[in-house]
Amino acid sequence: MIEQMKVVGIAVDNNNMPIIVLKNEDGQKALPIWVGIFEAQAILFALEGILPPRPLTHDLLKSVIETMGGEVDKIVITALCNNTYFAKLFINYGNNLVEVDSRPSDAIALALRTDSPIFVTDHVISTISMPQHPIDDEEMKRFKEELKNLNPKDIF
Repeated sequence: MIEQMKVVGIAVDNNNMPIIVLKNEDGQKALPIWVGIFEAQAILFALEGILPPRPLTHDLLKSVIETMGGEVDKIVITALCNNTYFAKLFINYGNNLVEVDSRPSDAIALALRTDSPIFVTDHVISTISMPQHPIDDEEMKRFKEELKNLNPKDIF
């Protein structure tokens, strides 16, 4: 079984590591996914509707899929093994549903750019789901400022 979730924000832990926070539709379950700073920035750009001057990797992937006549059907975060999450992209291409292995951060960044649903397996949710509590506004503001202050030359 899988459950649909949405990205509700980005937070940082005590070590200033970015965390993507997903919640299920009724808001009763939250799933934290630790990601790198650049992956968090790509997700934040999609959440905020920020368009970089040149396509980022996820924008390029979206363009390639669409140019070839494909469409992202959904992404599924499938497993957690040795503190590493695993995900799959499901792409409609012709009459086939193609399944592609992915890092969850890349899958989420692509899903946000293509308005595709994000699902998480029940096993992952039951393994790592955290109790629901609001993301601190000050923490979110601080992290957004850190991302905005990154120099594009540091990324590319």
